[in-house]
Amino acid sequence: MTPPTLLDKDSLEILRAALDKLDNGFAFLPPFDAAIPGKEGIESVLMQVAEQMQDNYPYFHPLYAGQMLKPPHLMARLAAMLSLWINPNNHALDGGRASSRMEKEAVAEIAAMFGWETHLGHLTSGGTMANLEALWVSERLNPDKVLLASDQAHYTHSRISAVLKMKMESVPSDSHSQMDLDALECRLQQGDVGTVVATIGTTATGAIDPLPEILKLRETYRFRLHVDTAYGGYFKLTNNLSVETSAAYALLHEADSIVVDPHKHGLQPYGCGCVLFKDPGVGRFYKHNSPYTYFSSSELHLGEISLECSRPGAAAVGLWATQKLLPLVPGGELAQGLQSGRAAALALYEKLQADARFVPAFAPELDILIWAPKADSVSAASAIAQKIFDEAEKRHLYLALAELPVRFFDFDAAGVTVDQETVTCLRSTLMKPEHLDWLDQIWDILDSATNAVLEQ
Repeated sequence: MTPPTLLDKDSLEILRAALDKLDNGFAFLPPFDAAIPGKEGIESVLMQVAEQMQDNYPYFHPLYAGQMLKPPHLMARLAAMLSLWINPNNHALDGGRASSRMEKEAVAEIAAMFGWETHLGHLTSGGTMANLEALWVSERLNPDKVLLASDQAHYTHSRISAVLKMKMESVPSDSHSQMDLDALECRLQQGDVGTVVATIGTTATGAIDPLPEILKLRETYRFRLHVDTAYGGYFKLTNNLSVETSAAYALLHEADSIVVDPHKHGLQPYGCGCVLFKDPGVGRFYKHNSPYTYFSSSELHLGEISLECSRPGAAAVGLWATQKLLPLVPGGELAQGLQSGRAAALALYEKLQADARFVPAFAPELDILIWAPKADSVSAASAIAQKIFDEAEKRHLYLALAELPVRFFDFDAAGVTVDQETVTCLRSTLMKPEHLDWLDQIWDILDSATNAVLEQ
């Protein structure tokens, strides 16, 4: 009996047709036989690769609902693979004329999604490098000033600050994992803050920092505002967010810089982040000369506005193609997929709320939610969470664990003794459109895994 197919293979025929068309575009050149070193052993080694790669969680499957790992769209995969026969480098136009143009167009579409017609921006290798560039510009504009970010902001900000030798301090978060406004204003009153990082979609809980109120504080304290929406940025296109969350997204255009990761909800393979600046004038900080890369054109070379030098044109090609197929518009197919993931998270939250075995945290703002098992104490709940995680994996449901502050949960109301400051809780990221249709099966497995643990 032939096993069911889980990975797409039919698209290889489309790739072959596109490769033929690409090849025809260079028919003016004299023919030659391209040497392929080690050709005889390629199939053998590739089969070894296939075997090695089986030692992964099935990130592509709806039963994988743990970390923020979303399979790239078929369009992105095919376009990026096709470009690799050319292997463009988007540092200088010499290395990637077409892919550089595609990058500029795709980045402009992302900037327009946030409400910016005028901007400076480019792709990066990921959110870490994108945030580094944004904070590097902030440091150049406000040297020796303090950088503030929530204690729930991504850890990359503390790492970057160390690299840039910036002074960084954490602002406490409230019981909903959002930046505490009173604590923020208290720190701003000292007068030495140059930049505040607002996180729109924390990676632990999907929480949204209160952007409208932070912007009001900016009117008084005159800091630079950087928005890290690496995870949550694309939810700008959705229509099923809460009123409070929608209000934050409506004001993203007021930021000074924005980071978003197309390799998360933008359906791209890893290696595709994006940094955007509202003021194109910050390009002056990147200015440099290269005696052998910028001579071929008077047009903007992307290396002239990027800290990274060589960068894969394949990332730009995949992104450009995906946005042509799935435009960044409200109500479009990409937006509908995000709305499905959010609907799945809300539905799972309702099930957890109605179940006496669990203590869910606050309602999800995006598609991430966290919950703890109910137990006599927080330490006991943490131990049970680990067991449920393991038992669910045995049943091929893949969740995640997180170590988070106990203030995110109403343990007192649940009768759980708080005997430690943090709890190991279960975490789920329902970022695939298919998760909504699979929610009943996900719940059935979680239910049986939980019962198995509690009956031990």
